[in-house]
Amino acid sequence: MKDFLWGSATASYQCEGGWNEGNRAISMWDRYLHDNHLENGDVASDHYHRFEEDIRMMKEGGQNSYRFSIAWPRIIKNAEGEVNQEGVDFYNRVIDTCLKYDIEPFVTIFHWDLPDYLEQNGGWLNRQTTEAYAHYAKVCFEKFGDRVRLWTTFNEPRYYTFSGYLIGNYPPGHQDLQETVTSSYYMMLASAMAVKEFRNGGYQGQIGIVHSFSPIYGVDSTVETAIAARYAENFYNNWILDTAALGEIPGDLLAELYGRCDLSMMKPEDLELIKSYTVDFLGLNYYARVMIAPYTTGETTLIVNNKGKQAKGTSQTIIKGWFEQVRPESSQYTEWDTEIFPEGLCEGIRRVWNKYRLPVYITENGIGLYEDVTVEQVDDRQRIEFMDSHIHAVMQAKEEGCDVRGYYAWSPFDLYSWKNGTEKRYGLVAIDYEDGLKRKPKKSYYWYRDMIAQDQKN
Repeated sequence: MKDFLWGSATASYQCEGGWNEGNRAISMWDRYLHDNHLENGDVASDHYHRFEEDIRMMKEGGQNSYRFSIAWPRIIKNAEGEVNQEGVDFYNRVIDTCLKYDIEPFVTIFHWDLPDYLEQNGGWLNRQTTEAYAHYAKVCFEKFGDRVRLWTTFNEPRYYTFSGYLIGNYPPGHQDLQETVTSSYYMMLASAMAVKEFRNGGYQGQIGIVHSFSPIYGVDSTVETAIAARYAENFYNNWILDTAALGEIPGDLLAELYGRCDLSMMKPEDLELIKSYTVDFLGLNYYARVMIAPYTTGETTLIVNNKGKQAKGTSQTIIKGWFEQVRPESSQYTEWDTEIFPEGLCEGIRRVWNKYRLPVYITENGIGLYEDVTVEQVDDRQRIEFMDSHIHAVMQAKEEGCDVRGYYAWSPFDLYSWKNGTEKRYGLVAIDYEDGLKRKPKKSYYWYRDMIAQDQKN
């Protein structure tokens, strides 16, 4: 398929390094990881210095698109909104290099690395951050919009707010329902504000949002499970997708939150703006489905395994009064408790297309593995099997008539994987962190290249 985008995806903090170069401001992740003496992304994959090598390898690997994020702290110096020309120059070089190699740039405006000067003033709990974000987005459109045709406002706002404000395993490390609701609302408002800037500016191309997509499966067909599934759909998916695509925050979710949370920040003029500026397409990051059962007992419990094999089997989700997650014993799981279930990707695309009728891109899909990268070539056949089954699921949905326009492997090369550090490897290309960050294509790199070549013949 000549018009289908085959690519791979990264995030600025996870790959760039160069944390104190190019007049870059400090991010909330710099502050959090340094203060807590945790493994950090100061160097990461050193994409900041080696992006041309990495993009050239994407091209040699048959890819025709690269999804990457712009680091807000590289573009905007301070709370006054001053533009950092060195940061603009860096991303101009990245974009121009993509075009040099016939790689379509697919740009995410925000992938979690909030400038620390905003975080110190409340971050996404402060309405002023939405205005700062709209300004930052407009700067991106103005500086790069002549060459970028595909934009997304946010990467995984659900995962960001739930991890930072509800589970507490990511910065700012809070566990507060009110803060979760407030930050979630402001991020979705900011997304609509960016869409407004994009539309009013008359920029080329399209703008969407990227969601950490988990299709919901119930354990049975009882009424109780159907009700629990609706709670789970609102919790995992609807408040992002309905708000971004339909311009409506689910009413039954608001009804559940009313009385438990202060919703006074939801101004009528905001809701009108959200209604008026919906996205052009949806990006879905798919790693696994969620199987749920009706709630039985216990307090709300949210445990995410960020320790891999040391904590395998510890992940747990219970939302008191709503639902609880079930992990089928018959399924296969990664060392980080992620179920391997490619059928969920086809079914998920089908559901999203039928509900929203917007083009879909699979903006992330991949598997994290422990790997010895000192060998000449990593034989990552488990990744090949994973990608093959999931790509088949994408193609099945496309053949059924769903408007799927691209698939992006996470990731083109090994990255810093947030709280999982660098031992959790997703890359098609190995990076030897102990040997000068040497790049070595894995077996999956060549498999993906050949699969793309075969598809493009059809």
